[in-house]
Amino acid sequence: MNTTTTTTETLHDVPYKKAIDTLAWAAAHEGIVDPAKQLNKCDFRDAGEPWENRREFGKSLREKTSRESHANWQASVDRPDPVDIVIASNAGRQAHLIPLRMSRMAASPFAFLRGSVAIMARDLAGTPVTGVNVVMDGDAHINNFGLYGTAQRDVVLYLNDFDEVTIGPWEWDIKRLIASINVLGRENGLNRRERHLAVMGCVEGYRKKMAVLQNIGVLDLWYIHNVLDRLDPKLVKLDSKSRAIIKKAVEKARKQNNASLLNKVAERAVNGAWRFKVDPPELTSVDEQTKEKIIDALNIYTTTVSPERHFMLHRYHVADVAHRVVGVGSVGTRAYLALLFGNGDDDPLFLQIKEALPPAHGQYLPPLPEAFVHDGQRVIKGQKILQASSDPLLGWTMIDGRSFYVRQMKNMKSSIPMESLSGTPFNFFSKGVGILLARAHARTGDAAVIAGYCGGSDVLDEALADWAEAYGQQTVNDHAALLKAIESGRVIAQ
Repeated sequence: MNTTTTTTETLHDVPYKKAIDTLAWAAAHEGIVDPAKQLNKCDFRDAGEPWENRREFGKSLREKTSRESHANWQASVDRPDPVDIVIASNAGRQAHLIPLRMSRMAASPFAFLRGSVAIMARDLAGTPVTGVNVVMDGDAHINNFGLYGTAQRDVVLYLNDFDEVTIGPWEWDIKRLIASINVLGRENGLNRRERHLAVMGCVEGYRKKMAVLQNIGVLDLWYIHNVLDRLDPKLVKLDSKSRAIIKKAVEKARKQNNASLLNKVAERAVNGAWRFKVDPPELTSVDEQTKEKIIDALNIYTTTVSPERHFMLHRYHVADVAHRVVGVGSVGTRAYLALLFGNGDDDPLFLQIKEALPPAHGQYLPPLPEAFVHDGQRVIKGQKILQASSDPLLGWTMIDGRSFYVRQMKNMKSSIPMESLSGTPFNFFSKGVGILLARAHARTGDAAVIAGYCGGSDVLDEALADWAEAYGQQTVNDHAALLKAIESGRVIAQ
């Protein structure tokens, strides 16, 4: 840990709970800064504290943890070998897929960052925090913001990956986000000044959006949606290139549905039954015993969705099941794709059944509330909390004692092609994801406290931009260490 103040407490220095309990104001108003205490407690007799007072409290947190203290990153002398952490994160995964995971992580520093959340979790545990908790995404890198369809068939842009969701410091999410912007900016050809400006824009978006959210109606916050083809031009200033990118992404999302996926990944067998097309390593067949286990797990899953969705799912039957490899960091986990049909062959439904591992940040945080103990349930509850509108078929289940969650595979999903952007569009979307992260955090965190701490100047923006540049270089170094380990044979990559 390297900070500019001697009074800063960190999760690495003191027991986590102390970082909250030592704040007299927070102790007097239990639950204001810690959503873990709010999950199972509600008392309508408690009027709470006015947002103005909470904002002033947020300002006072600067005395304990200065905004400038976030600027510095320097690996601690006892920092573990990053390759050792990556190897340890393979524990429990399917052994035959680990070389593929290593290969995907080795592809670039950004791919390495995507797959190495365990390394960053350890590093963040030694950085300054204010003690203000939120339900955090845990893996809020820039490629984990994407397009998807709501139950009303609108296309929205929001966080869309929640495997690492947990309760922890808001700073950890924003730091992972800006680190990803810096690293991706390097790969997109941005120089240091351009990377600095992109990160500052992201933090500015987060900071200013939190200031807007600190005093709006509670219900209003939960009604806010970001429907991409109905953006208010008075509120969102779009340059022509960014507008064209959004239009193309929305058009693509509207074409991504169960019917369009059917002809890509499935075919009729000789007996007329539908089956998946084998396409290794991404899509492979499973034996009959595994298929039956998946169907049993889906039967259990139906009890975790809302009653009306439970009734609807009774009209479907499973036609086939396959194993599916997904992403970078998730490679090696058990993930299955089920093809179901409802009202005939023209009514397909694809459900993804994905293993949920314990969150990487968990070992540096207190135990989660009982409602989050099942990791599949943790992922789904976290998603419903953080997203403005979620997949109506989200649920969870168990297979062979392992936690899984279930979601639609194709739900008008698409993405912004950040890997090909630079200049104004790169800066526009960097700022946009900062705004979206603030909105997600405000749903469980105290926006007034966070806004009070962040302030109205660019002090925090500058500090975090410096941090992102230093940590971006750390990621480049860690990626090089993985390449060296592969070259030496210490790590096997496919």
